[in-house]
Amino acid sequence: MQIGIIGAGRMGGQIGLSLARAGHQVLFSYSRSSQRLLRLAAEAGNGAQTGSVAQACAADVILLAVHWTRLDDVLAQAGSLAGKVILTCCVPLDEYDSELVVAHQDSGAEYLARRLPQAEVAATFQTTPSEVLAEVYARRDQTERPSLLYCTDSPRAGEVAETLICAAGFDPEDAAPLRIARYIEPFAMLTAQLAYGAGTGPELTYRFKRY
Repeated sequence: MQIGIIGAGRMGGQIGLSLARAGHQVLFSYSRSSQRLLRLAAEAGNGAQTGSVAQACAADVILLAVHWTRLDDVLAQAGSLAGKVILTCCVPLDEYDSELVVAHQDSGAEYLARRLPQAEVAATFQTTPSEVLAEVYARRDQTERPSLLYCTDSPRAGEVAETLICAAGFDPEDAAPLRIARYIEPFAMLTAQLAYGAGTGPELTYRFKRY
């Protein structure tokens, strides 16, 4: 699968590395540092490339991994996204990363879907810290894998989300429809608090079990 990664920070970079190592064709884009993009592509191997936002949007699947305050800038560079599957791991945080600017009666994922009505949007990857992604991928063959939530209104985007979640070493947990992102995004704030605010370290996963 061709995957355009928009956002080369900790989350976008680590997800891209895992997916490239799993055999997908990854293109990294949107960083203040072109050298960082090149380093990520070299580290990922498997023919990973770098390019512009528009080039990333030519891929089969787009992973949006930018700070919420950069969303307008990204969409201005993207061009038409009609018919595209977009996985968003963005959490709609203020510039201080302290409060949700969209919450409770709406979600960042729903807002994005309204902005791009001809695209197919799924929300995923935002509930696990970036620091644990490499270890989860390294242990992807274990019997009990950590869970990863996703939600979407699109069966096609759901299939893509499940495929890439599995490729990254997680068990997908379908929380459809997309409006459930209203609860997933605050849950991402909870996991961030446990990872970064509790003093125990960010190497945190979760697993849902049914009895």
